[in-house]
Amino acid sequence: MPAGVWLLGLVSMLMDISSEMIHSLLPLFMLTTLGASALAIGLIEGLAESTALIVKLFSGALSDYFGKRKGLAVLGYALGALTKPLFAVASTTGVVLTARLLDRVGKGIRGAPRDALVADITPRHLRGAAFGLRQSLDTLGAFLGPLLAAGLMLLSANDFRAVFWVAAIPGLLAVALLFFGLHEPERPPAARRSNPIQRQNLKRLGVAYWWLVGIGAVFALARFSEAFLVLRAQQGGVPLALVPLVMVAMNAVYALSAYPFGRLSDRISHSKLLALGLIVLIAADIILATSEHWRVVLAGVALWGVHLGITQGLLATMVADTAPADLRGTAYGFFSLVSGLAMLLASILAGLLWDRFGAASTFHAGTIFCVVALVGLAWQPAAVRRRDA
Repeated sequence: MPAGVWLLGLVSMLMDISSEMIHSLLPLFMLTTLGASALAIGLIEGLAESTALIVKLFSGALSDYFGKRKGLAVLGYALGALTKPLFAVASTTGVVLTARLLDRVGKGIRGAPRDALVADITPRHLRGAAFGLRQSLDTLGAFLGPLLAAGLMLLSANDFRAVFWVAAIPGLLAVALLFFGLHEPERPPAARRSNPIQRQNLKRLGVAYWWLVGIGAVFALARFSEAFLVLRAQQGGVPLALVPLVMVAMNAVYALSAYPFGRLSDRISHSKLLALGLIVLIAADIILATSEHWRVVLAGVALWGVHLGITQGLLATMVADTAPADLRGTAYGFFSLVSGLAMLLASILAGLLWDRFGAASTFHAGTIFCVVALVGLAWQPAAVRRRDA
């Protein structure tokens, strides 16, 4: 495995520790301290996550245009690190929304160039394992972040703001590691494009790629913001300081499963593995809709983590496999743009259903979208079937 993949994974891990220390507490902070509704939380989360995905389009295209990816990745990580103190001083949901949007703009700037870097430095036969490894290290950070948040909440007598201040430290370490540690491989001048999003380049992406974009959009509709997993745990009477442990459990399963499933994706049909991920998500939604008891919620959250382990690195691998090397940044960007719009719609819908009809209706809606995605997988274009074969 190339050393650069390990380094990018460690950078992702540190930034996820920083981000998840905040994100695992943010829904409760907005609900209990700022008095926000579930719809407002869903709107903020949807806008934030979709902003990150939409910005990826432009950062990915720019990385193809300049033939350089590291600078954009450093800029994105730096912006994410520098926004963390805004959460600590927030007194209204408007300030939280501003901080969340700026933080996710940073994520959007770094996401596509980083994924393209992984594809650039990894041999094709190891690509699934490489994305799985980076995702596992990233998710290890998402496991450690809520764990640290829960510990600090207990030590600080539920002082949200103190935890948010501490969260800035690992974010700054991530920026330093990427800036000083990674040496970007040289790309030949012939591979550089004057305009990556011009019409003939978008045609070069092909039918298999655009079919994948559509499937990714339905995936985003089915998998709304994980803030609703935190709210479901809170409904079951879990003590406030221990609610972040729900995200710890999910990310522990996610981290442990991402690399093995990434290696498996190098050996078996991508479409079949994607279908398995959808079936696992259906099971998670059904369980989470059934009861708010903490044991039931924990089981649903664990299955949610397995679903992420199966699908997230796999989708990144499929984008790399279906796009030309000189258009990978743009390909990740367009994939994220469409998924971002779907994520915004999904989170708003989830919050609306939660407020009007109860938590179970949110998870039932997720199940319906999973079924739609399974139908889409059954209608594969010939180009996708050939690649899977």
